[in-house]
Amino acid sequence: MATLNPAAAGVPYRVPPEPSRVPSFVMAAVVHAGLLLFLWAGIKWQNTAPVSVEAEVWDMKTQQAAPAPPPEPVRPPEPVPVPKVIEPEVERPVAPKPPDIALERIKEKKQKLLEKKLAEEKLLKEKQKELADEKAQELADKKAKDKSDKLAKAAAEAAEKKKRDKDFDATLKRLAGQAGGGKSPQATSPRIDKSYFAKISAKVYGNLNYAGSTDVPGDPEAVFEIRQLPTGEVLSAKLVRSSGIPLYDEAARKAIEKSTPLPKKDNGTVDPVVPIAFRLKVNSN
Repeated sequence: MATLNPAAAGVPYRVPPEPSRVPSFVMAAVVHAGLLLFLWAGIKWQNTAPVSVEAEVWDMKTQQAAPAPPPEPVRPPEPVPVPKVIEPEVERPVAPKPPDIALERIKEKKQKLLEKKLAEEKLLKEKQKELADEKAQELADKKAKDKSDKLAKAAAEAAEKKKRDKDFDATLKRLAGQAGGGKSPQATSPRIDKSYFAKISAKVYGNLNYAGSTDVPGDPEAVFEIRQLPTGEVLSAKLVRSSGIPLYDEAARKAIEKSTPLPKKDNGTVDPVVPIAFRLKVNSN
């Protein structure tokens, strides 16, 4: 039999429709339902306790029934394991560690001690600087005062020396007049050698040793008349006018005696009688 070709027969060609999938889904559902029913029946059959068969055996001789065997213990059905759900591990944030209060307090205490030590060192340095400045100022003031005192002392000594020389000249003139029997100094001693008397005074005053007090009113003066040989040896020391202080008068006498022989003039001669005056507050210093 010849095959009919639609194109050859003049019939237009059509694409056959796609078969329906509903029957396939129905068939799959039926198969799965049967499978589930089979599994359920098998599990239930395993959990059903078996039926025990009991039989009694009679002994015709004793006619006593044998004891029934103990029933087998009924085992409870095994529990169906439940699948464990594993939760994914979530990394939890680490909580900040609380500060160590004791350690913080120790640090604060150390910081305070350090600050206190630095403040004390600063205060000590400032105090030392103040003391050093005060000491330097005191030293400068002392030097200035010493210098001023030295200048004042030198001026006072110069003024005192000038006054002493003037008084000494007046005393020499007066004593020379007394030694000449009351005549004027110009008649008895027209020329007074000041350098000669200065040398005698310097030697005698150098041997004066008075340990008594000079804290007396005024300026007491002891006047002596010295008699000597041409060689300068002291023959006597006569007290012409007392100072009013016997201890000072005696110290002056010993100074004269200790100074023998007395210095001579530049030409090698001496005056037989030499007046000399001792002032307490001038010659005892």
